[in-house]
Amino acid sequence: MPEAFIRISDLRKTYRMGRVEVRALDGVDLEITPNTFWVIMGPSGSGKSTLLHLLGGLDRPTSGHIEVAGQSLEAMDENDLAVFRRRFVGFIFQSFNLISSMTALDNIIFPMRFARVPRRKRRERALSILKRVGLEDRAYHRPTELSGGQQQRVAIARALINDPQLILADEPTGNLDTSSGMSVMMLLSELHRSGKTVVVVTHDHRMTQFATHTVELLDGRIVDGKNITPAGNPHPGEAVKTDGSPIEDKNHE
Repeated sequence: MPEAFIRISDLRKTYRMGRVEVRALDGVDLEITPNTFWVIMGPSGSGKSTLLHLLGGLDRPTSGHIEVAGQSLEAMDENDLAVFRRRFVGFIFQSFNLISSMTALDNIIFPMRFARVPRRKRRERALSILKRVGLEDRAYHRPTELSGGQQQRVAIARALINDPQLILADEPTGNLDTSSGMSVMMLLSELHRSGKTVVVVTHDHRMTQFATHTVELLDGRIVDGKNITPAGNPHPGEAVKTDGSPIEDKNHE
């Protein structure tokens, strides 16, 4: 079995709302191998987005362990986490988070300013990424001049610009119509096939057709997980433990 790219052990996140303690995550264990496509599902309040934010170093756990590419996130200070996010993680959000005063090209270029990429290289790389997502003819359009699907593709291009190993997407199709949503799903699938590890939080059950693994969260705990058999394989996906190993089917003997 391939070595884990992400290891999560007994992960817990608790918030306080006045006198009430809310357990967003309540003892999550998970191992994610490289070059896999994970879809995390569950009802609102199940802990999906919390888990994604902890994976990306946007928040800190109350307790537990997160290791990404051999790096322990809880051992990092804020500067280390900023470097980790810039080098290893590409974020895609439901609300796109594009800067309205900038063109699509400038939105994509923006993260490279912090990565100390030379100016000429920034433009070349951004135009190449725009072409990859099919928007080279929209380079000089501002977000308000783009459709929702086009804005999300710009956001995906921006997430890719520093060539991250890990793509984290939080409800990437939530604000899109059916056709645009499917286009974004296919693009994320292409990223996975190109060698990226992709983790998507979604309510959109169509996304599971592109996944290699699915996980369902409920009340901050993993209640179900499956390996998805790649297209063309006649054997159905099998249930798996959170470390990725098969669960024995004692009824199938």
